[in-house]
Amino acid sequence: MDLIDTLSPPLPALERPWAHRLRGSETLWEIARGIGGGPFHVIHPATFSENLGGMVAALAAERVEGTVYYGKKANKAAAWLRECTRPGTGVDVASVPELVHALGNGLRGETIGVTGAAKPDGLLWLALRHRCLIAVDAADELERVARMAAELGETAQVLLRVRPPSAPESRFGFAPGALKEAVRQCAEPVVLRGFSFHLDGYDPVPRAELAAYLIDLCQDARALGHPASKISIGGGIAVSYVDAEDWARFESGRHDGWFHAGRNPVRTYPYHQSPTGAAMVTAILRHQIAGKPLADLLRAAGIELLLEPGRALVDGAGFSVFPVLGCKPAEGHLITTVAGLSMSLSEQWKGSEFLPDPLLVPREAREATDGTPVRTVVGGSSCMEYDVLTWRAVELPARPRTGDLLVYPNTAGYQMDKNESGFHQLPLPPKVVVDGDHWHVDTDYPIQEIR
Repeated sequence: MDLIDTLSPPLPALERPWAHRLRGSETLWEIARGIGGGPFHVIHPATFSENLGGMVAALAAERVEGTVYYGKKANKAAAWLRECTRPGTGVDVASVPELVHALGNGLRGETIGVTGAAKPDGLLWLALRHRCLIAVDAADELERVARMAAELGETAQVLLRVRPPSAPESRFGFAPGALKEAVRQCAEPVVLRGFSFHLDGYDPVPRAELAAYLIDLCQDARALGHPASKISIGGGIAVSYVDAEDWARFESGRHDGWFHAGRNPVRTYPYHQSPTGAAMVTAILRHQIAGKPLADLLRAAGIELLLEPGRALVDGAGFSVFPVLGCKPAEGHLITTVAGLSMSLSEQWKGSEFLPDPLLVPREAREATDGTPVRTVVGGSSCMEYDVLTWRAVELPARPRTGDLLVYPNTAGYQMDKNESGFHQLPLPPKVVVDGDHWHVDTDYPIQEIR
C-alpha cells in the first residue's frame, strides 16, 4: 500500500522559546556549516536545569525530603551531568561507562544511584569504592555485594528492588517471599537503606499507592534494626509533546492511509498526557492514601523520596537537525531523503514512530510561486528500505531542496542516541550545546572548561 490517500491532521510540537528562536536564527546555519553537512543534535542545558529545579521544588513544596536522580540512559550528553551537582540532585546509572562518566563530570559517589538487573562485578566494585547507592535486584546479587564489600573493606549502601504486585510476571525485583528473606540477609557490611520499584505507564496513582506500601516495608525493616529511610519510585514521569486537541484529533482518525506503505504503528508513546513533569510529582505526593496525602505519610515516617526521571528532565531541552539530500515523487506524496539514519530517532527502530511534525528550515528564501505546501515522508540515507525517519505523510510549507534543514523538535528524551549506529561508516551525529548565541560540541570530560 504505497498510495497515501489522505493527509493526517498536523501534530505541531510544543516547543520551548529557546528552540523556536534558534530555528529562525543564523546561529543554526553557523552550527550546520561547522558540523560539515551531516546531521546533528542541539541540546540546551538551561532547560534541563529548569526541569530539574521544578522537580526539586515540587518535593520542597510538599515538605518532603528527597533526591531527583537524572536517569542517564535517556541521553548520553555530558552537559546534563554538570547540572546534577546541586543539592537534592544526582544521577542514576546502570553501567561502568555511565558511572565513570558521572564521576568524571563532578558527581560524588554518594549522589549516584546504581540500578539495573544482574550488575557485573566491575560495576559493583566501582560503585562500592565510591559509596554509591545500589539498587539490588536479586538474592545472588545481594550475596555478591556482601562478599565484595567485605573484601574491599567498604560498606554497601543498598535498596532492595520490589517486584510490583501488579506485574508478578516481571523479571525485575524481589517477589514477596524472596524480599523478606533478603531483608533478613542484610547485615554488616550491607546497610539496608530502603526499597525501590519501577512501573510501566505514566499514571501517578499506582506510583503513590506502591510508594505507600514501601513506607510500610521500611517500617517493618526498622523493627528488625535496619536504618531503612529511603524509597525510590523510579522514573515514568510523563511528558507531553503536542497539545490535547491535536492529539485527540489524530488518534480518533488514525488509519493506514496516512502512512507510507501502510506502516501505521501498533503502539506509540502517548504524545499528550496530563499531568506531566513537576506537576506529576506533585500529583503523586498529594494522592490520598487512607485519607492522607502521600507526602504526609512520608514526613510522618521520616522517609526520603527518590525519583529517577529521564525523559521528563530533558523535555524541551533538545532537537535534531537533518540536512536534506534530495526529494522525489511517490504515489500521492513526496519522499524526502536526509543525511543520516533513522536510528537517530529511536522510535523508528522499535517498530514505532516519532510523531511530532518535523519543521522545514529553507537554506534560502523561496520565490512566491515555490511556496506551495507539499506532503512528504522522510527517509534516511542508507540502502535499507526501512530506514525511514517519518512514515506518516506530513505537510511542509514548500518542497524541500538539497541543502535545506529538517528539524525534529523535542528529541532529547531517548530519540537522539538510544539506537545510534555507525552503519555505512557514517559518523554519529554530534551533540551541540547552545547557550544564547554561543555553541560548542558536547565533550565528555570538560575539566579544562571549568573556571
